Amino acid sequence: MMIIPPFSTIFFYVFLLCLPHILHGLGSGSTLSISSSTSTVCGIISSEFNKRIECYKNGNLIKIQPNISYDSIVGGGTFFCGLRSGGKSLFCWDSITNSSTFLPKRIYFSDSSPLKQISVGDNHVCGIINGTNEIKCWRGIKGSNQIPSGVDGFQSISSGFNFSCGILINSSRVRCWGVDRALASEIESQFGNFSMLSLTAGGQHVCGFNSSGFLICKGKNSAKQLDFPFDLNQSSGFSNLGLGFDYTCAIRKSNGTVLCWGGNGAYASNLTQNVNFEFLVGGMNFVCGFITRNSSVLCWGPGWLGNLELPLPKILPGPCIQSQCSKCGVYPESQSLCFGFGNICVTSCSVPPPLPPSRPPFQPPLVLPPESPPLTSKSLRRGLLAFAIVGSIGAFFGICTIIYCLYTGVCFGRKKVHNSVQPTITRGGSSNNARNSSNSPPLRSLTIRRQGSLAFRRQRSGTSSTKHPDRAEEFSFQELALATDNFSLENKIGSGSFGVVYRGKLGDGREVAIKRGEIGSKPKKYQEKESAFESELAFLSRVHHKHLVRLVGYCEERDERLLVYEYMKNGALYDHLHDKSNVGKDFSVINSWKIRIKIALDAARGIEYLHNYAVPPIIHRDIKSSNILLDSDWTARVSDFGLSLLSPESAQDFRPTKAAGTVGYIDPEYYGLNVVTAKSDVYGLGVVLLELLTGKRAIFRDKNSDGDPISVVDYAVPAILAGKLAMILDPRVDPPESNESEAVELVAYTALHCVNLEGKDRPTMTDIVANLERALNHCNDSHDSMSSARFLSFGSDS
Repeated sequence: MMIIPPFSTIFFYVFLLCLPHILHGLGSGSTLSISSSTSTVCGIISSEFNKRIECYKNGNLIKIQPNISYDSIVGGGTFFCGLRSGGKSLFCWDSITNSSTFLPKRIYFSDSSPLKQISVGDNHVCGIINGTNEIKCWRGIKGSNQIPSGVDGFQSISSGFNFSCGILINSSRVRCWGVDRALASEIESQFGNFSMLSLTAGGQHVCGFNSSGFLICKGKNSAKQLDFPFDLNQSSGFSNLGLGFDYTCAIRKSNGTVLCWGGNGAYASNLTQNVNFEFLVGGMNFVCGFITRNSSVLCWGPGWLGNLELPLPKILPGPCIQSQCSKCGVYPESQSLCFGFGNICVTSCSVPPPLPPSRPPFQPPLVLPPESPPLTSKSLRRGLLAFAIVGSIGAFFGICTIIYCLYTGVCFGRKKVHNSVQPTITRGGSSNNARNSSNSPPLRSLTIRRQGSLAFRRQRSGTSSTKHPDRAEEFSFQELALATDNFSLENKIGSGSFGVVYRGKLGDGREVAIKRGEIGSKPKKYQEKESAFESELAFLSRVHHKHLVRLVGYCEERDERLLVYEYMKNGALYDHLHDKSNVGKDFSVINSWKIRIKIALDAARGIEYLHNYAVPPIIHRDIKSSNILLDSDWTARVSDFGLSLLSPESAQDFRPTKAAGTVGYIDPEYYGLNVVTAKSDVYGLGVVLLELLTGKRAIFRDKNSDGDPISVVDYAVPAILAGKLAMILDPRVDPPESNESEAVELVAYTALHCVNLEGKDRPTMTDIVANLERALNHCNDSHDSMSSARFLSFGSDS
């Protein structure tokens, strides 16, 4: 007698949690869709930042607008729909048009009640509302009286012709509804008390797997679409279904090939005999499958007259989800396919998932157990059984932990340099050799403590954000135009990456800053604006920290792209430092060493969060004083994520094609070698620290050099190295007092290390935060370790 250990239920419920993400068929959301009447096939494209949609129709490829990320798509008779990532918006496109573009229509939007799954029949759309698990339908099925009421919610749905069916959460039984009430009632009664795990609807029939894994088909059987080969219907027989008007296709778990029945034999094709498929999607009179070996799409059947293997770009083999996968594991290269945002789960454990190219299969070493005498004690056998159960649970969660820990991102993005000129970076005697020569003067406090201990790698302020839901609101262009008095010059407060920033007041009284993308007819400028907009929207929707500016919302209408931020009352650090009217201590709050060091520490903490605590890590790429904003309490926050990238330290051979940033702040190593790392942000912050110390711009004209432009790095570094820090300090701030002297000196030598020519010689953000904390303590008359700062140093982390 087989004993089922208690932990088996854990796997069962984990599998249930993943079900809404692995359904494929005519009526269920997937990464591939068919609009049968127009022979249009659409897919969600992989390995790109935006998980956009591209379609194939009549030999042509059509890129779908809006160019945003989608979780799933599904097709009907003459239209298809896409669920935007996060579930807040549902767009549909009519594919019957002969135009080279499909016009989008948004049929659902809600911040508070996003959709978690969608399905489409021949002329209607339904979705499940996340949280309440209620059903909402549009187009052909609109009346609430047609949707089941008095139930506790649905875990999944699928739609056929004039009907839909779903699986109830609590009982796992099937409930059906629709315009064709007779058919819906018939199918529901045929399923009876079966406990189902999944459903896929066809034209007038529904198939699915019950709680034991067996295939069950119910509904009309006009073309023997219900008569699957019973000898193959073992609990591990099939892994995926594709249903149409009068046929059913399924993928064999044993080898990944496809088997079709019904349709008078029209779907049994020689082309598919030796092809392995990952999943299928059924249309009215043809079916398409995702080929495992090359991620392409193959279509066949009496209604398909186009190319057999479609010229679509590689599409996703499954949706990218943020939660952990079931016991079947993660699809190979899913991090690359999802571009660092989520994983793709393997839907069948019977067939090993495909290995990535040029990667040999892993052969685990053979481990023989030690010899032991035969067991005779019942109690010992019970103990070993308990040990096996506990060990299995531990192994399961251990694997999940390893997968989570290996969760990495892939870099993306390509942006321009804000200025057309690059200064030549020369240091005169500031090379490493010059600094270490015997001719160099002794450096007071040059050596600064490196905080390498894990105890210091903590989040110093704010809270982690990546688990927070996307709270960004979607505004209309009219709302934002009204808030800014039609973007009047009086409300202009600055500019950011590819956009102008305006002050605005929303209808509910909130003060906000609104960045409007540059308006230009040139395709390149439009692409840059679109890319910067999507980049900033994606990053700020994922990160939440007290030293990062908060995103309130956004607007996408036609060519307009706008981002709405919380309003920072005291503006940008740059404006305070370089305001011509700021001529002395009494002219600005920031004319104080304590305030300036606090601002530097706030900014460093925000960047430290991006590098160490965001998942995946983020490189800002445009750290400068104009991107450090000050709120009403003079707390600094890092802003403008239009150029940001996922950290390449989680990927291999990352080489952006062109350096990006602002002249004077760009890491010379990045500019020269086109290799970006987190140390590029460290260089930018080092320049900001020198700005705070000297009051000079990153690039300025020096009277002592015949008025030629000079960088603040070339101006300040030699003086710091020569022990003449006092000569370059901002004269608008009173000379530092005794305790402030230690603090200012510590900041100066921290900046000195930050602007090293080679990234490997620069400190980490954790090191910088630790030293700025100590500098601020000095300003607060905290003399702990005051003298020890002189004899400790940063280490290199090459």
